[in-house]
Amino acid sequence: MKDRLLSVAEVAEYLGTTERFPRRLIAERRIVFVKVGRHVRIPESALESFVLANTVSPISPSRGTAYRAVA
Repeated sequence: MKDRLLSVAEVAEYLGTTERFPRRLIAERRIVFVKVGRHVRIPESALESFVLANTVSPISPSRGTAYRAVA
């Protein structure tokens, strides 16, 4: 097993959020985590999977369709 276990602070830094967000993901069971005694760690692969699963691709406009700003 070569998967690195990240702390909540490391996950927050990676995601560019506060520590509250990864803690909420853990509390809502929306991300895989490991309990090490009273500490919580998130496997690096689980974080990558979470990011990939929540990545939204842009919508490319179809040919001939122009988008206008609505005033």
